Formats: sequence, structure tokens, C-alpha cells
Amino acid sequence: MNNNQQNIERTKFKASLIIAFLFILVIWVVKAFEIIENTSFYKLGIFPRTISGSIGILTAPLIHSDINHIVNNTITIFILTAGLVYFYRDLWYRIIIISWLLSGILVWIGARSSYHIGCSGLIYAEVSFIFFSGVIRKNINLMAISLLVVFLYGSLIWGILPIFYHISWESHLFGAASGLLLAFYYRNQGPPPQKWSWMFEDEDEDEEEYYELEDETSLKTKSESQNLYN
Repeated sequence: MNNNQQNIERTKFKASLIIAFLFILVIWVVKAFEIIENTSFYKLGIFPRTISGSIGILTAPLIHSDINHIVNNTITIFILTAGLVYFYRDLWYRIIIISWLLSGILVWIGARSSYHIGCSGLIYAEVSFIFFSGVIRKNINLMAISLLVVFLYGSLIWGILPIFYHISWESHLFGAASGLLLAFYYRNQGPPPQKWSWMFEDEDEDEEEYYELEDETSLKTKSESQNLYN
């Protein structure tokens, strides 16, 4: 990798961190305003199958119930968003916007009659998209990011099951489904499949064998030609 490519990669990496940080900043500003004003924006969450509750499709990911809720989501959404922006620089904003809206609409249609808040649905959408996109595109870096998040966010697998009543498992489930659908839809876009050095070594060996075989065939043909005319 030459210096120009290294500079491009550094710029991409910095941009991905800045964009992820800006989203984190927004959700923390919202929570800080709630604390300072001694109020709660929970009614800006999604309340299924009501007109007033549909506003949450746009606002719910920005609202968190308490400090513990927002802290649990901060590191996870930062890692995922930074990874998404870095690897999908021409696609990341579509993934975020579509998964934000799609998971929210599905929650509004099919979830329990309660206020659903928090960016966990977006987290599940991003981790699902990155993981399945990595599988489809055979890119180990994408799968590694998702596995890291699963390690940090230990309850990720159980979060899509109706185990804990106080958790919006519907947001998790619909978010994961949205990510999977987007991974399939954009299967032909994004970082290319990875090729490891051993794969190139095999190709080189095949080429060498091919040329050796071609040389032997040429010699044999030349010999047969000489025999024919002698």
C-alpha cells in the first residue's frame, strides 16, 4: 500500500469515527436536556397502531429511558456505525435511513401496545446487516465486527426473544430482520470478497503448471513434426 492509499484509508477511518461520534453526541444531548429540564421524552417513542405514536418512527432511536439504557447502547452503536461508514462509504447512509424507518414501521404495525424507545432496533439492524453482508460477500472483516459486538453486547442473541417483558424485543427482532433484508438487497454493493495470500499462491502454482504443460506439449508436437518429415 503506497502513501496515497494510506492517506485515503486514514481519511476514511477518521470520517467514520466522526460520523459515529456525532450520532452518539445527539442522543446524549437529548438525554442531557431531559435531565436538566427534569422531563422525559418517552411519549416520542413508538406507540403501535396509533396516529400520535407514529411520530416515534422518526424519534424513538434518539430517546432512552435512563442513563443505564443509553450507556449500554453507546459503545455498541459507535462501533457498528463507524464500521458501517468505513466499509460502506457509498452506502452507509441508505442502510441507516432505511433500517431506521423500516424497523420503526414494523414495530408500529406489529409490536405490543406500549411506548418503544431507544436505538437498540438500529443496533440490531446494523449488526445483522454487517454480519450477513460479510457472509454473503465472504468478507471476514465485516463478520469480525459483528462478532465483536456480540461479545460486547452479550444479550444480543437473547434480545430478539420475548423473555424480558420490559425490553422491546420487537424492536430487536424487526431491526435484525431489516438488516438481513438489506444485506440481501445490497449483496452486489460494498467491499469486495477477500482473497488471502494462499489463494494467490495457488493461482501462481496453477499458472506455472499450465506453462510447464504447454512447454512439454510444444516440445512433443515439434518432435512429432520432425519425425513426420524425416
